[in-house]
Amino acid sequence: MAMAGGRRRDGRGWTVHAPFAGVLLLVAVGALRIVQYHWREGAVLVGLALFAAGLLRALLPTEKVGLLAIRGRTVDIVTCGLLGAAVLYIALTISGGPFDA
Repeated sequence: MAMAGGRRRDGRGWTVHAPFAGVLLLVAVGALRIVQYHWREGAVLVGLALFAAGLLRALLPTEKVGLLAIRGRTVDIVTCGLLGAAVLYIALTISGGPFDA
């Protein structure tokens, strides 16, 4: 529950969600590049955002990662790493067809 000054009863402020906001900002920039028909650059940014999420989850304590903590630490790190690798692999290896740029 929120209280005056943006602090919750447990003492954590809104800054605990800053890592998630940074990852979300990177995803938004990637989505913008995709909408501008630079799909490969956008997909690379989304893949890098997933890697950044995993790295932040690995480096920051659970109390400081906010919405990046979904499951256990190990599961979050492995999931973000594998999804980031898959997106980067697909973005960097597709050639030919209507998406070739």
